[in-house]
Amino acid sequence: MCSILREAFFKGFPLVQVGAGNPQPEAHGELKRLPKMIPITVVPNIVASRSDMLDFRWESGRIKATFVIPDNLDQVLQVSFSNQCIVRILDEMPLSTEMDDSADEGLVPEHFAYRVEDALFFRTQSDAWKFCIGTPVHYRFVTGWTCLDVVTSGEPSFTALAIPQID
Repeated sequence: MCSILREAFFKGFPLVQVGAGNPQPEAHGELKRLPKMIPITVVPNIVASRSDMLDFRWESGRIKATFVIPDNLDQVLQVSFSNQCIVRILDEMPLSTEMDDSADEGLVPEHFAYRVEDALFFRTQSDAWKFCIGTPVHYRFVTGWTCLDVVTSGEPSFTALAIPQID
């Protein structure tokens, strides 16, 4: 990676030296960044273990994911992004057993939405793509079944939608 791209990408990321005394070093003496989960407040509140993703739609220039709102039979929560996105959809079990290179700082029990700083998933995406779209951010939506990771320069939009009644 050219030095300008490298400097732009790493600017603002906390770096720590790994090696003796630091857990799971990638290689002795290399720099390693620590992931951090930052909870996002969502209204209505969703109890993560009791929710699931019902639908995912990839449209031109936007994505939409629909989630169960536990104890609400009349509404679902739609999470959408209006920019280019890299998306990962997976079951909660492989996500909870994923071998990231450090603990999940900031993880809150039963919380649904997070902004994630510097997780392995984010770091393994194309540096050129991240540079071209501006300032990408990693978001994670956790349920008891299907989980969603989104890397984008856009902000999430949260909308409670009425469930159509079938007669």
